[in-house]
Amino acid sequence: MTTDSPQTASPPSVPLADLSRWQQDLNPEQRAAAQAGPAPLLIIAGAGTGKTTTLVHRVAHLIATGIDPGEILLLTFTRRAAAEMIRRVEQLLAVAAKTPGIARIHGRHVVGGTFHAIATRHLREFGQYLGLDADFTILDRSDAEDLMNQLRSELDITRQEKRFPLKGTCVEIYSRCVNTRQPLSLVLKETFPWCVEHEAGLKALFQLFTQRKEEQRILDYDDLLLFWLALLQDSPAAPLLRQRYKAVLVDEYQDTNALQGEIVRALRPDGQGLTVVGDDAQSIYSFRAATIENILRFDQEYPGTNVLTLSQNYRSSPEILAASNLVMSLATEGRQKQLWTNRPPQGKPLLVNCRDDNEQSTMVAERILELREMGVSLKGQAVLFRASHHSATLEIELSRRNIPFIKFGGLKFVEAAHVKDAMAMLRLAENPRDTVSALRVLLLLPGIGPKTARQLTERLGSGSSAFEPWREHTPAAATKIHWPVFVALLRTLVKGGQTTTPLPVQLAQVRQFLAPLLEQKYDHAPARLRDLEQLEIIAARYESRSQFLAELTLDPPTSTQDFAQDPLLDEDWITLSTIHSAKGLEWDAVYVLHAADGNIPADMATRNPREIEEERRLFYVALTRAKTHLQVYHPQRYYFHGKNQSDRHSYSQRTRFLPDDILTAWQIVTPRIHEPASQTHIANGLTTADVRKKIGRMWE
Repeated sequence: MTTDSPQTASPPSVPLADLSRWQQDLNPEQRAAAQAGPAPLLIIAGAGTGKTTTLVHRVAHLIATGIDPGEILLLTFTRRAAAEMIRRVEQLLAVAAKTPGIARIHGRHVVGGTFHAIATRHLREFGQYLGLDADFTILDRSDAEDLMNQLRSELDITRQEKRFPLKGTCVEIYSRCVNTRQPLSLVLKETFPWCVEHEAGLKALFQLFTQRKEEQRILDYDDLLLFWLALLQDSPAAPLLRQRYKAVLVDEYQDTNALQGEIVRALRPDGQGLTVVGDDAQSIYSFRAATIENILRFDQEYPGTNVLTLSQNYRSSPEILAASNLVMSLATEGRQKQLWTNRPPQGKPLLVNCRDDNEQSTMVAERILELREMGVSLKGQAVLFRASHHSATLEIELSRRNIPFIKFGGLKFVEAAHVKDAMAMLRLAENPRDTVSALRVLLLLPGIGPKTARQLTERLGSGSSAFEPWREHTPAAATKIHWPVFVALLRTLVKGGQTTTPLPVQLAQVRQFLAPLLEQKYDHAPARLRDLEQLEIIAARYESRSQFLAELTLDPPTSTQDFAQDPLLDEDWITLSTIHSAKGLEWDAVYVLHAADGNIPADMATRNPREIEEERRLFYVALTRAKTHLQVYHPQRYYFHGKNQSDRHSYSQRTRFLPDDILTAWQIVTPRIHEPASQTHIANGLTTADVRKKIGRMWE
């Protein structure tokens, strides 16, 4: 997809006239965005308006107008998105130039990836300007938590009278300060109010956290962005990096955080050649420190910005768009837009009032089967909800009716314990100063506890002789068999990283060593060993161990055999997903559950107007995933579930995002309740008057 080495010659040009003819398939808004000049460009791309197509055409247009592909930087939020866009650029140029070879030359040289991946790439190349060794290792989130936990123990924070935040919370607080560029006191007050009293302890902890990472020459995810920004602002490499790119394109700009916004400004201070694409109406990740301000204030930060809006929707029916537009028309912040479509009418979306969660589940399951019989496959249908537990009752109902489903979420491959063990072995060989990895692999060995492990890490050297002090260690009886093999393996791995020993061979050596330890420590050992074999296959694609470790940390696979459920052997299945996980996806039919205040918006996200507005945008994202069929469900009764089931319940209010004055866009559905017999109805010759007379005798 990209290369780091400078190009000796520019790739052949692509005839601009041919590309212009190909762009005739774009609508006028898309064409204007694709062909815009070098001034700062903000593309407001509404849901389903062909954002990716437009961005692909813009990259192709830049190449066709003479910009070297290696001077184009495409920043995305997933590696897959970058790879897919560059693949489509290749296809487009192949059609325009009628020379596939030329297209491949161009596509291969475009620089694309996530913020963290591009940061890693630049730090490997220019890190010496910051005194950073090119062989630095990267901590993933759980590794950062482990290091934070070590430091909590060192500072003896855990023995205070009042409970101190756990390691995961500490990392969250630290990361939020970094990415929002806000002081600790403000972050604690606004986001972690229960931790305000620990501000002094957290400051001491974060100081030590920063210091220890520097000593060990390790970087976490936040460091990657901070060091990249330092390269762009404070180092002699800054002009080199800025001159390298004539065009910078940023996808999903509404999801960037304050730190990423600073990086973009440092890359293109005057905004020339800068294109950002996004939709403020789909800014829903503030819990990850994303800020809507980046996209709302873009044209203020870059005077002369060309603001273009994509409003023609290719996904949803006109009725779904009408309902969605009305929801966003009540927003108090953002850029107003009216999405429209040429698709034929399909009927209003349904707002279904149901008695409770059980009736909601029954009605959704029935509608799923009904649409299936009408030709809408299960894969073409999705159930969306605000929180993962909202689908619990529905899952039971789907299973009862034999409707197969998959649910978004789960443990990532490199987060599985056995995979992290293998990765830690390689990271330790790559960087012996990485005490997080050292402690992890030492604690795998029988007979070694936390105290001994810490003592051993303190004895580590550096470079090729780093593990020599361990050869002199006298292991405990339980460790005696494993210790010499372990030390010899690490010494071999260090040499392997400095020579041409193939990476799969190194991983095979690690797997053979770990096999008996995994059998003792974990269940399902055969499945775990198969995962390590899969790791060897993956490793064959990488040129170096450092590249392999970095890319698997930054862009991990999403599944692992160890924690997989029984395989889903069926012809079809429906998708269950949180709304956050569904962003960017689409289905023929969408069912939105629990449209009741307290669920949408979530009761924990209503502390201030800004949180409520983000919840409105989240609801809008859910609505705009639907192509043809949209149903929103409002259970009117919620039961209190404690240790025991009971009939205690409360009545809910419909979500505030669907007030009465916009319900004209919806078809209201209320299931009929069986009516009781009327007063005049005679059953067995008895009337209500007879019953009243009998009751009256009680008071005589």
